[in-house]
Amino acid sequence: MNNQKVKILLVEDDTNLGFLLLEFLESKGFDVKLYRDGISGLTGFKTSVFDFCILDVMLPNMDGFTLAEKIREKNKKVPVVFLTARSMKEDKLKGFRIGIDDYITKPFDEDELLFRIQSILNRVNPERSVESKLIYKLGQFSFDVQNQVLKFGSESKRLTSKESKILAILAKHKNNIVSREDIMQEVWGETDYFIGRSFDVFISKLRKHLDPEPKLKIETIPTVGVILNISE
Repeated sequence: MNNQKVKILLVEDDTNLGFLLLEFLESKGFDVKLYRDGISGLTGFKTSVFDFCILDVMLPNMDGFTLAEKIREKNKKVPVVFLTARSMKEDKLKGFRIGIDDYITKPFDEDELLFRIQSILNRVNPERSVESKLIYKLGQFSFDVQNQVLKFGSESKRLTSKESKILAILAKHKNNIVSREDIMQEVWGETDYFIGRSFDVFISKLRKHLDPEPKLKIETIPTVGVILNISE
């Protein structure tokens, strides 16, 4: 199937760099999940399906080399790229012996990273390198996921990256409850109190966006999750 975004596992313990890369890659149409240490990154990889992995080498709890080895034990084909401040020849050789696809030394240019990702995807999985559009029909709304555009009649509105990701999850599971924790983990990569407050703000924004269509309602189920109800 070629109707979903390329999903990237990003494991980076530098908070600023992690969020910068997350926002940059999402703006280029990728679906990105960010983790901040090797163990949580491995857990994320085991519990979901990824098309591409970007790993820092110097990670807490489990370093990038070990993480890459464990990823390779589970999936020998998924592309793996190292990001690191270390440029030692021994490190590069060790990475390539594990079976990684590329090795990028910090600091690096974001566009160079993008081209390297695209080049690897073109080589290992060409049918996923160009994404077709996924469009949901939500009552009188049309939601173009890839371009983050919500259209109602002749009016179009471009959603933010997080608004788009949340709405896409709700639309995919329309008329079914999705847990808050699952959505927060999918969109932010974590589920703490402050992320929960931010999540509530985004749900309120989405409700306002969907106001023109009385058949649509985002309902909060206390202590359980949220549901996008679409009545006929």
